[in-house]
Amino acid sequence: MTEIKYKFPEGFLWGGAIAANQSEGAWLEDGKKPQATDVMVGIITDGHTPGVKYNDEKKKFEIALHKDKEYLAHEAIDFYHRYKEDLKLMAGMGFNCFRTSISWARIFPNGDEIVPNEAGLKYYDDLFDTMLSLKMQPIVTITHFDTPLHLMMEYNGWSNRKMIQFFMNYCDVIFRRYGSKVKHWLTFNEINNIFRMPFAAGGVIPSHYDPESKDFSANYTQKELHQALHHAMVANAKCVKLFHELIPNGKIGCMIAGSHLATYPASCDPRDVLATLDARRNTFLFTDIMAAGVYPEYLWKKWEVEKITPVMHERDLEIIRTHTVDFIGFSYYYSNVCNVADGAEFFEGTLMKGSRKVKNPYINDFSPEPWSFPLDPLGIRYVLEEYTDRYHKPLFIMENGLGLAETEVPGQPINDPERIRFLEEHLKQVFLAIQDGCNVMGYLWWGPIDLVSSGTGEMRKRYGFVYVDRHNDGTGDLHRSIKQSYYRYKEIIENNGL
Repeated sequence: MTEIKYKFPEGFLWGGAIAANQSEGAWLEDGKKPQATDVMVGIITDGHTPGVKYNDEKKKFEIALHKDKEYLAHEAIDFYHRYKEDLKLMAGMGFNCFRTSISWARIFPNGDEIVPNEAGLKYYDDLFDTMLSLKMQPIVTITHFDTPLHLMMEYNGWSNRKMIQFFMNYCDVIFRRYGSKVKHWLTFNEINNIFRMPFAAGGVIPSHYDPESKDFSANYTQKELHQALHHAMVANAKCVKLFHELIPNGKIGCMIAGSHLATYPASCDPRDVLATLDARRNTFLFTDIMAAGVYPEYLWKKWEVEKITPVMHERDLEIIRTHTVDFIGFSYYYSNVCNVADGAEFFEGTLMKGSRKVKNPYINDFSPEPWSFPLDPLGIRYVLEEYTDRYHKPLFIMENGLGLAETEVPGQPINDPERIRFLEEHLKQVFLAIQDGCNVMGYLWWGPIDLVSSGTGEMRKRYGFVYVDRHNDGTGDLHRSIKQSYYRYKEIIENNGL
């Protein structure tokens, strides 16, 4: 029997991905001011109780951190001060690229200034120079759940059209400053989460607030969220236009949470199939806009029926249609199952909650408790094939990884065979998608070094090939240790495949 060799195309980009808000720490250093996730413990577990309160006298929001909560992201893994040693560890695996984000609030602390913060600009100059010296191409997310908090509290975030100009001022500065160093960019990280997690993913704060409400998210109206969607999509298109003018030899893409695209009907009951189609629209919607340049028909109908059509300027639709992204970046972690009983209604946030109630009888492998995601390597191939057939654009796997609860024992290596198997099985399916004709630019592991979980705000959920000694209670000396998976990924990259 002939052994299959999973060799990837020449020039394939291998690397890993992190985010500023989950790794840098130094949350108030060198002029930086608070941003969205600085006042959240986790965008899923604590997303309904951000550390802000409404001041009735001033009629505005103010920062009010919860004294009984541990905001690990404030120090995170101290990447801000340790990036040189951390990047050397990444280069040691043979990475030819590395994804991170620029903290908007380091460049414009409030977000609405005219003049940028030079200390913040200098930090990213040094960061990108270090990557390039280690032969790693920087891949940069412009905003990754880190809208400056001032823009949210003062302007109600993206529900206000003024945000477009603030964002464009920010983009103009970073494109001009780093355009010669960074050739691959992403606009908004997982912007398709704007309806499920508007505070973090969309940078939106409610325009009306009921202090008696126990659920912060209940204060949002569908009208203001859809207005925010429109403003963000106009900003995305204008950003793409500016990018092509200033960095003509670069590529700019969108970044989508793609796991929900791998949603299967629970049965061949036509009602389950239609419910699944409806649920998948939550994900396709955003690439329809950013990659194809159109608002889909079902969205226009929703706006009409519910009387929530966003206010648009005359040339908005033309700008969106004309300036689409060069490639589609996405994350993939797990697949879902949907049935009509789950009520997978459009934009109601039920897909993530409801679809996991239905166990896929064909998947017996799950990530460890308490997270317990179904592990489905074929799902990543499904997503790649779907995006290729629908948009005919290059694709880039921006995040794929497995979080494990790991403890370091002094003097003993950290063995993580589950992570190695996850890596290998997903890469086999990526290879098969490429063989089917998918134009896959690269693969990035999330996160190659342990960092603070965005969803749950903890260190216990570790994704890294490199262990960081920090724990949920804030203890730990932050030393780094290499896990066994580090050597396996290094071997895969050296061989350009399995």
